[in-house]
Amino acid sequence: MNSVWEYANPKKFVQTTDKVLPWVSVLSVVALVAGLIWGFFFTPDDYRQGSTVKIIYLHVPSALMAINAWLMMLVASLIWLVRRHHVSALAARAAAPVGLVMTLIALLTGAIWGQPMWGTYWAWDPRLTSFLILFLFYLGYIALWSAIENDDTAADLTSVLCLVGSVFALLSRYAVNFWNQGLHQGASLSLDKEEHVADVFYYPLLICIAGFVLLFIALVLLRTRTEIRARRMRALLARERMG
Repeated sequence: MNSVWEYANPKKFVQTTDKVLPWVSVLSVVALVAGLIWGFFFTPDDYRQGSTVKIIYLHVPSALMAINAWLMMLVASLIWLVRRHHVSALAARAAAPVGLVMTLIALLTGAIWGQPMWGTYWAWDPRLTSFLILFLFYLGYIALWSAIENDDTAADLTSVLCLVGSVFALLSRYAVNFWNQGLHQGASLSLDKEEHVADVFYYPLLICIAGFVLLFIALVLLRTRTEIRARRMRALLARERMG
């Protein structure tokens, strides 16, 4: 465990990500390009949904990352509250705008997908509603970080907000199971082969998901490095004022 906590040291974190970030970035681009080209150009139209089904290659990965980004922020926030490691708090802060964009992509692509399927761009379906609330929590989290000057105080308050928002992240994931009357379909990916999408859509979807995961990791690493440098800059400016 000691070797894991070494990376909570900002200097160690930056040195390690210097080596990791280029590889993750390249792999994310390769996976996204391969998955999206395969999915959009080399898969057939669905017998019921037609070509509309192909939005699955953007909607499902972005929705998964919107939820998992918040859960990653939850873990980082808990580490901050328990261990007081600044890198974890900064990583949570860095992940929030990425998660916000993923949530927005999921909402927009879901609306585009829903219109021909349901006859409307929006319905107050349990999963859609919980996803919209999650989007608002992302906005509130980012706004709270910006509104408080003291980084430690901001980290404390946003960590508490993250704990509360995690309820809606879980609801977004499992709403279909909790409320069977919702319009939203069940999971596109499942351990039960009878439930997940057909293999012709399944394999390019997996590659797209891998691309989104790698893209998320790359962006969070990059933004965390930026947050570390910004914190150092603020500390130096504060010392100059005091001196």
